[in-house]
Amino acid sequence: MRLRATTILVLPVSLQFEMTKGVDDRLETVMTPEPQAERSLARVLDRRAERPGDKPWIITGGDEITAADMASRSNRLARGLAAAGIGPGETVLIMLPDGAAILEAWCALARLGAIEVPVNNHLRGNVLAHVINKSAGKTMIVDGRYLDRIAAIASEIEGLERLVLVGDGAEALAERFAIERFEALFAVDDSPLQTEGPRHRDLMAVMYTSGTTGPSKGVMITHAHAYEYALAVVELLELGPDDIYYSPLPLFHIAGQWAAVYACLIAGATVVVPERFSLAGFWADVRAHGASCTFLLGAMANFLYRETPAADDAENPMERMLVVPLLPEVEDFKKRFGVRVSTTWGSTEINVPTRSSFDLADNRTCGRIAEDRYEVRIVDADDQEVSPGTPGEAVVRGKHPWMLMAGYWNDPEATATATRNQWVHSGDMLMRDEAGNFYFVDRVKDAIRRRGENISSMEVENEINAFAAVLECAVVPVASEHTEQEVMAVVVPKDSVSIDPEALIRFLEPRMAYFMVPRYIEMTGALPRTQTGKIQKYELRARGVTERTWDREAAGMKLKR
Repeated sequence: MRLRATTILVLPVSLQFEMTKGVDDRLETVMTPEPQAERSLARVLDRRAERPGDKPWIITGGDEITAADMASRSNRLARGLAAAGIGPGETVLIMLPDGAAILEAWCALARLGAIEVPVNNHLRGNVLAHVINKSAGKTMIVDGRYLDRIAAIASEIEGLERLVLVGDGAEALAERFAIERFEALFAVDDSPLQTEGPRHRDLMAVMYTSGTTGPSKGVMITHAHAYEYALAVVELLELGPDDIYYSPLPLFHIAGQWAAVYACLIAGATVVVPERFSLAGFWADVRAHGASCTFLLGAMANFLYRETPAADDAENPMERMLVVPLLPEVEDFKKRFGVRVSTTWGSTEINVPTRSSFDLADNRTCGRIAEDRYEVRIVDADDQEVSPGTPGEAVVRGKHPWMLMAGYWNDPEATATATRNQWVHSGDMLMRDEAGNFYFVDRVKDAIRRRGENISSMEVENEINAFAAVLECAVVPVASEHTEQEVMAVVVPKDSVSIDPEALIRFLEPRMAYFMVPRYIEMTGALPRTQTGKIQKYELRARGVTERTWDREAAGMKLKR
């Protein structure tokens, strides 16, 4: 239950937190944002651990972990890792399921000054080998359930020397790697490390992007960068100490690790980390934990919205949601579930440069620039700024040091390309209006050009998703015999529903310009995705038209102009 404010504190960077009185009459006050030079995870954790009380910071797998618990656990693990020869600046791979172990490893490496390399725990084969080899990590903390994947690529792994094992197994890999037990690395001695710890400018992590447009690249993240990302979510959700944040996003991803767990550490809130996102169990879990806020990818919100409405949909404790990007039906979504919604735009590389309030400008906005911290321009192919109303690539600069990526790990060419002309190039096509609202148009590589017309795949997708029988879709460009490109839609129908492509076209025709209406439609059971929910459109582009693809022109359908 939200409690009435008794005092308002005016804090830096426009943050306002309520000083609230808990039901046990114990007064709690949220920490103010740390000064730039103090923005490292270990310092933030230790500061929260000094507060009185035993309120949990993290609830996961039946384990309730306070900040003091985690400060102690991570300190002991950091001492054990140091004794095992791991030092500041060394990359350490982590391939663990959501739970206490991955959080202990995250905090311990940050305390030690080593560089965390979280690995998507669904990776296999060449993609997994690519991440391991490019990271240059000699040590990997890995769960036993993933060892078969390591064994399958053992001959292709170049620099990895040691596996720190959580769970069982590894006998078959003992000749190839040194094997140590994770639990054995926790030192008995809980005295602090004899080190000042990493500075805010030091690298905290190398986060491999989801690879939606090609091979994954390792984004170099400083401690200050990670803190800024988490702080943005504190602002966007108006997160405070009486909040229970439900986080269904994986912990190997920034949206789970920073936007949820780290944000709650900064705000003094509690975060609930389930095993995974469950469409069937989402609201039951929210009710069971009394969760007041969450962060959902747009696809997750869309799945919840397309579930059959129930009479008690609004009877839940959820108050605030951060949804990125917005679903077109966001106003109906808010009314149905009784929630307020904010949104933003950002990425691992550029952090979170825009903010919306809970009073959304419309159902397409991604907010306005946080002008106290960022500069954002919309530019053409020559990096010249374009006028309002004109789409272009969004480029970003920070107004404080170490806020944006420090480059791509072991990839100077990609770093130079992304940071040319002293701006970080997002790869996203955005548009701004005269009032300063920003709108996502498409990924630069996903925009479609058909017979002289530029088409946003996202706009076409929104209209297709409005068709009652459609669960979701992806729109991609395919080569045209007439030069340039044609529009292709890959559509996932709802369960047990058959979609007539002609009926879908007739539905779309009055809703969009004729040149936007897809020529090609292909039905599928599921879209290729990264574990973080991003559709891998490059796979669909590479596959193109197949024998299962329906062709509007071959079917003889004519469109009105």
